[in-house]
Amino acid sequence: MTGTTLVTDAQNTWCPGCGNFSIQHALRAVLLEMASEGLPLEQVVLVTGIGCHAKMADYLDVNSFYAIHGRVMPVATGIALANPDLTVICCAGDGDAYAEGLDHLIFAAKRNINLTVIIHNNRVYGLTTGQYTPTSPLGFRGRSTPKGTVEKAFNPLELVLASGGTHVARGYTRKQPMLKALIREAIRHRGFSFIDVLQICATYNDPHEAYDRLAYPLTGHNPGDFDAACRKIREWDYNREAPIALGTFYSVEEPSFEERFRLTPQSPAEREAAIRSHLEGN
Repeated sequence: MTGTTLVTDAQNTWCPGCGNFSIQHALRAVLLEMASEGLPLEQVVLVTGIGCHAKMADYLDVNSFYAIHGRVMPVATGIALANPDLTVICCAGDGDAYAEGLDHLIFAAKRNINLTVIIHNNRVYGLTTGQYTPTSPLGFRGRSTPKGTVEKAFNPLELVLASGGTHVARGYTRKQPMLKALIREAIRHRGFSFIDVLQICATYNDPHEAYDRLAYPLTGHNPGDFDAACRKIREWDYNREAPIALGTFYSVEEPSFEERFRLTPQSPAEREAAIRSHLEGN
C-alpha cells in the first residue's frame, strides 16, 4: 500500500468521462478520511466482479479479490465470515449484480451480511459493447436490441428492501459530496449496506441530462419507516421519467449474519434455547 494516496501505478483504461472515476474518487476519499480516524486500511478488503467497474481492484491500493461474473456476494460473504473484523466492500456492476448475480444479492440482503455493496449502475453492459441490463429502460437500443428492448427494467432498491437489506440508498456520480457521505454512512452501518450509484457509460449510455434534471436530495424522510421507504423508492421505477430521489431510503439496526453465526451454540438444546431467547427479544 502507498499509505497516503491509495492510488496504484496501474494504467487506467476507463473511457474518458466514465462514471467509474467519480466512484473511485469518492471511495478513496472516504477510506483515507476514515483511516485518519482510526480505520486500519490493512483490514479493508475490496471484492469486485467482472465488468468495467472491476478495474477498481487494479486502481485502488487496498486488499482486493477479483470474483467471477456475478459472484461478488458469495466471495465477500466468505471473507466476512472468516474474519468479521475486516471491512468488506463490494463493487459490482448492474449487469454483474442484477443479472448473473441476482440470487446472491438477494440472499446477502436476506441474511444481513455485514457488507458494503456499491453498484456501478450505468444501465448497460459497457465492457461487452452496449447490451442491455436488468435496469436498462423499456425500449433501450443497444448492440443486442437494435430495435429496442421489449421488457421493463426492475427497481433494484425495491428488490433489496423486500429481500431484507437493512441499509438501502441511491447516489449519483455527479453529486460527489452526497456520494461520499452515502459511502461513509454505508461502511459505518453494521449489516447489509446497499448503494445503487447512478452513473453514465460515456460510450454506450449517457443519460446525465435526465439525471441532472430529475435528481433531488431526499429530505424530511424517516429512514426507519419501511412503508415510507417503499413509497419513496417506487417514485421512480427506472423506466419512465419521474423525480429521482438521492439519499438513504431505509436504515435500521439488526443483528448481522456474522453475529448470529458466531453466537450459534453447538448442542441442540443450547441452539433451541438461543432461538427462543432471540424470538422473545432477550
